Amino acid sequence: MGTMTEPIISVSGLRGVVGESLTPLTAVRYVAAFSAVMPPGQFLVARDTRSTGPMLADAVHAALNAVGRTTIDAGVLPTPTAGVLTSSLGCAGAVQITASHNPIPYNGLKLFADSGRVIPNTLGAKVAGAYHDGLANWVSHCQVGQRKPCEEKLQAHLTAVLGRVNQQPIRQRRYRVLLDSNHGAGAELGLRLLEALGCEVIVLGQEPDGLFDHPPEPLAENVISVCQAVLQHKADVGFCQDPDADRLALIDETGRYVGEEYTVAICINHILQRRLGPIVVNCASSRMNEDIARRYGVPFFRSAVGEPNVVDCMLEHGAIFGGEGNGGPIDPEVGLVRDSFLGMALVLEAMAARNMKLSQLADELPRYHMIKTKITLPPDSVPSALNALENHFADATADRLDGLRLDWPDRWLLVRPSNTEPIVRAIAEAPEPEQALSLTEAAAALLSRYR
Repeated sequence: MGTMTEPIISVSGLRGVVGESLTPLTAVRYVAAFSAVMPPGQFLVARDTRSTGPMLADAVHAALNAVGRTTIDAGVLPTPTAGVLTSSLGCAGAVQITASHNPIPYNGLKLFADSGRVIPNTLGAKVAGAYHDGLANWVSHCQVGQRKPCEEKLQAHLTAVLGRVNQQPIRQRRYRVLLDSNHGAGAELGLRLLEALGCEVIVLGQEPDGLFDHPPEPLAENVISVCQAVLQHKADVGFCQDPDADRLALIDETGRYVGEEYTVAICINHILQRRLGPIVVNCASSRMNEDIARRYGVPFFRSAVGEPNVVDCMLEHGAIFGGEGNGGPIDPEVGLVRDSFLGMALVLEAMAARNMKLSQLADELPRYHMIKTKITLPPDSVPSALNALENHFADATADRLDGLRLDWPDRWLLVRPSNTEPIVRAIAEAPEPEQALSLTEAAAALLSRYR
């Protein structure tokens, strides 16, 4: 048995290694604290397909019932679907048991507000405070809540996504689509959605058992086999989901990994052809999004990294669309959650509306190269190191929204400290890979003096 370490608590939830930093006791304490700061009403409980999900779900249901909440057991469910269901069932809140794209030993608890969005920072801070104070409103035997099954889980989300696209042109194309759900939570709804859009679907990793065929984050190096399958099946497009199906990476008809950054950019470019309005992405997302917004003359805003921050910024500015560059599009009319299903429908609609292949949709966008790296740096050195970096790159526009972002007309560098380990993450983007690499290398060289 490893030493009992504390789980990683972020604004929207908690995650940890099962049996070490995440045990049934942790889950019980955390959701009891969550319940204590939420309004009265029933709670939805859902999970992704990790093997530790049922055990944690039992602990979550028990804890919520023990503080007097009725719980609705939705079983395996994609994260965006949990958001839509929370609001459509009128729940006071929800707990999604997922570690998203983390390795297999991990699991986590993601918290939703009644509106179906991941809880905002202010509420997240209250939950964390209540958790550290050990707040739990246990009730007497006659007030213990009940656990109820969830009858229809997918329909509300399916209807919402289908309502956002013009279905007829997509159906006429009879696209052949390869869907890689990688044994996560996305296959069932993904298949229903794509078939409703008249597609011929090949599903990889359809069984929702959490036995991933490849590492769960849909990065280029992890989905090489999927790229080959797209070619082999002569598919028009390949869609790769992460285990809880809130992120979408794209593979074009030539078997090329188009990637995650293009998901939101292609969606924004398509949405803005239909209607104009403000756009929000996080500050680690590609410059493509800003270029597209400028091309259409719409207001463009950047938020701190993290889905709750994007959603806060979208609500503040009345954004018609937003997302995170890691393949997470957000449409307020479907739900205030990153949504791979929305992404699939919009990409297919963009292909059909303009009679273009995915490769053409990707190639017409401004091209940049992004480099990501980690630099070891103790937390107490971060402030002085970032100041030195800002002084070194005095010709750039500096922004302290989230770490330090330095902007030039055609490139940028973001250096932000990790909340969970003694490192900073550096991301640079420029027209050529060498230019981006030289930015991250210059940052690493400068920061290494502060170790």
